[in-house]
Amino acid sequence: MSGRTQLKIRDVAKLAGVSPATVSRVLRKSAPVTSETQARVMEVVHRFDYQPSHLARHLRRGRTDLVGMVVSDIENPYFATLVREVEYHVYQRGSRVLLCNTSEDAAKQSSYLTVMAGERVSGVILSPSDPDDPQIGRLLDIGIPVVAVDRRVADPRADSVVAENRPAARHATELLIGSGRRRIAYIGGRIEVDTGSDRLAGYREAMIAAGLTPRAAEGGFTTEGAHLAMEVLWAGNPLIDGLLVANNQMTIGALEVLRGVGAELPEQVALISFDDPPWARLMDPPLTAIAHPLPQMAAAAVDLLFARMEADDTRQPAHLTFPLELRVRRSCGIGSGVPPQRNPS
Repeated sequence: MSGRTQLKIRDVAKLAGVSPATVSRVLRKSAPVTSETQARVMEVVHRFDYQPSHLARHLRRGRTDLVGMVVSDIENPYFATLVREVEYHVYQRGSRVLLCNTSEDAAKQSSYLTVMAGERVSGVILSPSDPDDPQIGRLLDIGIPVVAVDRRVADPRADSVVAENRPAARHATELLIGSGRRRIAYIGGRIEVDTGSDRLAGYREAMIAAGLTPRAAEGGFTTEGAHLAMEVLWAGNPLIDGLLVANNQMTIGALEVLRGVGAELPEQVALISFDDPPWARLMDPPLTAIAHPLPQMAAAAVDLLFARMEADDTRQPAHLTFPLELRVRRSCGIGSGVPPQRNPS
């Protein structure tokens, strides 16, 4: 055969002495293959400049090589990092990512999932704005696997990769209490999603256990929403002396208000935030943050998705949970030389 011969996958398999399925696994890097077998297949591929027919494969499989990814706020550095990590692992497996951003809009999410069903993507990784969206079930009904990441979905057939939000919020609140803070407020996200409800629950548990009164406000996971929530909290009587914020975007909104009223961190208000964006360490004082293991979570989500995509997988849905890390810096008042704050007698 000449270098210009238009080989098919079965020709490559015959020349390499393997099955067409093995050739496919080598090219897609989708399953372990011995180094000897891989070398034989790739020698044939390079010798004849074999180019797989994506159109033929798509027609045969009834779907594309695209993996859909839907996130709730691409402007948030947390989700931008998550997308980057997922894209890396998907690309390493020979597929590509179709990215959609919902901006916490349930209607947009439903629209994008409808498009993905029509395009017959191979699978979907979803951080839902609406965990009850019926389009999630429709994807699963037509054989397109769904892995929820960061936030769970209601359909019990979907796999999920999430973080231990409730104990992390409780631990962070206990740290503020242990530093002597008693009037600790909380700015939370949307309670319709479990990141919002779980973090609020953890905060409330710690406050009630310490005999303190919870002071929570809804920030909607947005900078603007948190700005308004912080204005309401700061207007309370007495003033707060500690603050837990449920994501990094809302922390910006809270800081805008605290800076505007001249409140000193951590002398007047000790601050802890969920997420650990790059700017957290550049603040003055540096921000105490609750960090997610995003590389590990992204890799786990891709592994689950491809396990569903590669075979007629009938295993029970997997629900993986990752611990969070509380990174203590000076904004919380620990190790900064700031004396513990006490209620006036």
